[in-house]
Amino acid sequence: MSETNYEIYDNKCQKMLDEDEIRFAGIINEDGKLVSGGFKKDITPLENDEAKLKSFMEFVSKVTIRKEYDESLGPINYLAARRDKAVLVSFPFPVSKFVLLISANPSVDIEQLAKKVVDIFSGIK
Repeated sequence: MSETNYEIYDNKCQKMLDEDEIRFAGIINEDGKLVSGGFKKDITPLENDEAKLKSFMEFVSKVTIRKEYDESLGPINYLAARRDKAVLVSFPFPVSKFVLLISANPSVDIEQLAKKVVDIFSGIK
């Protein structure tokens, strides 16, 4: 993928980070590597172990782009996990095999967040 496409993703991730409840918005490739976006300024990651964070992003990427139930249940629109300290939501971009990973405050409305993601990221080719 070209540097220009990463810039487009960076701009869209930044729009997500402008939302009050969002802590992290990043694009992860199929190898689990962060290629665009990141943490909101002045936010300390809840998971400060770099190796654990990388392992988690690899896990999210693999789980989100799986297709084994697509025929019977339809494709994944997003996966959400509500934890005590954060809400984690991943959105697959099947054509590019990228995943948008969002970390938000526990008070976030997941459905509203999903609508915001669609609004901001629609039109990326």
